[in-house]
Amino acid sequence: MKIRPVILCGGAGTRLWPKAKKHQAKQFIDFGNWTLLGKTLERVKASIYDAPIISTNAKYLRQVKQHLKKHKIRKFKIVLEPAKRNTAPAILSTALIKDIPNEQPLMFFAADHLIEKVGLFNKAIKKNQKKLTQNNIFIFGIKPKMPSSEFGYFLTRNNKVSRFVEKPKEAKAKQIISKKGYWNSGMFYLRKDSIINNFKKYQPNIYRNCNKAVTKAKYKSNVYYLNKQAFTKATAKSFDYAILEKTKDINAIKLDIPWSDLGSWKEICKMYGRNKRHYYKKKNVFHRPWGSYVNLFNGKEFLIKELYVKPKGILSLQKHHHRAEHWVVTHGKPKITLNKKYFTMKPDETIFIPLGAIHRIENPYKKPVKIIEAQVGSILKETDIVRYQDVYGRVK
Repeated sequence: MKIRPVILCGGAGTRLWPKAKKHQAKQFIDFGNWTLLGKTLERVKASIYDAPIISTNAKYLRQVKQHLKKHKIRKFKIVLEPAKRNTAPAILSTALIKDIPNEQPLMFFAADHLIEKVGLFNKAIKKNQKKLTQNNIFIFGIKPKMPSSEFGYFLTRNNKVSRFVEKPKEAKAKQIISKKGYWNSGMFYLRKDSIINNFKKYQPNIYRNCNKAVTKAKYKSNVYYLNKQAFTKATAKSFDYAILEKTKDINAIKLDIPWSDLGSWKEICKMYGRNKRHYYKKKNVFHRPWGSYVNLFNGKEFLIKELYVKPKGILSLQKHHHRAEHWVVTHGKPKITLNKKYFTMKPDETIFIPLGAIHRIENPYKKPVKIIEAQVGSILKETDIVRYQDVYGRVK
């Protein structure tokens, strides 16, 4: 039996746009002729998978259909949520649709994760298929590249998950990594009957209402329109809290592959830094007295640059009215001014420059400084620079 991929595509991605009333959901952001949902749809074309099921809501239906058409996926089902109820009702509702047999293996993907070395990933899925039972759950751990407070972790004993740790502080994350903890990727692998059995046992309210929402759903043109009255009565809970923290039968699939949920501008900057040769164009390089910068990608309300600050180069003391900035240092040790603070940064360190903050980069050393910068805002032009001091005489 082939594995049925289920893509959870209802997230709003608000972490990237904390103050914006209208913003793009992360899975649909164009990062340079590709989106995270597009990458996910390409991933599930592998021969081990059956036709995908996409769980989303009415707001995103048009964009999901556009992506399916663009990626030439003709066989699919869409399960449409009438209200936001978090991942537990979303996961259960997709599993309950009638064209999935009871022993069908289901692989739950987030629509907004970037996974590289997909061959290794699919190999691990196929290898563990025979181990699936009517009760167990497999989750995917990613070997951490550094201690991060942006991800959850889990610890294992004999490949069974013994403990979950939700987004710890960096010092705690270091301890967890020293105990061979893994990042919790938020991807799940289990059979349909295991989902049903776990929800019946641990979340009867969610099971009862989701079952009713699916039974009373309207079906038209490959789309299940879940019954609103029943679905809204299901308790809003994440799958982690609803099921994973209650059952003891969780197995870990540990992977050492490049993975990111691109959930912060820091992660997005790093992704562009790793892949900058794909984005680099000579015509987008601009020279300045302090060094140069290259515009790597101009997205919708964001711009990614690489700054090159030559030895002894000093940018002007400045602020912006229409944009905030996120910086990731990739080379050198820049001295940073941020309002009344003054400090030195090192490679892999990040900083956020809020809209209106007075700031400056200096390079007092012999080695050049390189910074990947994400500008986020309504106006992303050089005209949005208010200079206070400038060693090159550019203050009017």
